[in-house]
Amino acid sequence: MADSFLPPSPLFLREAEVRRGIELLYFGYSSLIKHADDKLGSTPYGRAHHRSLYFIARQPGLTVSELLRLLDITKQSLGRVLTDLQDGGLVEQKVGERDRRQRRLFLTDAGTAFEHELFDLLRRRMAEAYAEAGQQAVGGFWSVLRGLLPPDLREAVADLQQRD
Repeated sequence: MADSFLPPSPLFLREAEVRRGIELLYFGYSSLIKHADDKLGSTPYGRAHHRSLYFIARQPGLTVSELLRLLDITKQSLGRVLTDLQDGGLVEQKVGERDRRQRRLFLTDAGTAFEHELFDLLRRRMAEAYAEAGQQAVGGFWSVLRGLLPPDLREAVADLQQRD
């Protein structure tokens, strides 16, 4: 059995190397999100709710249209998710101060607490993986993930990172 932690081949663009990366990304994400999914399983919420809470926490006052762009889901799907989150007392909408047509999204205190609980499950796993890989590997990982983003989404992601 090959050691999955061997460095990539100098021929890293070969099909076998690309498949290895896809598999690691798939299984890594599944493992990362499992604990949050387990927590969500005891609630009426799913991954779309979790992603919405995450991005609203990252950008309080995010507009509905900005959230649609980040999540890349239909307006109808997001409408259902936001209705669930509002009915559950986790999210509130406020009319924009400068543009009254805008609906800005904020987490309630309960929403903030729930998002923190879910984030902590992810944070611990990511921190362990980052520590194991080391700073240089983390930078390379981020570069690869950035390369997977479509150009029109790179600016939105960069804006999120500016908040740190």
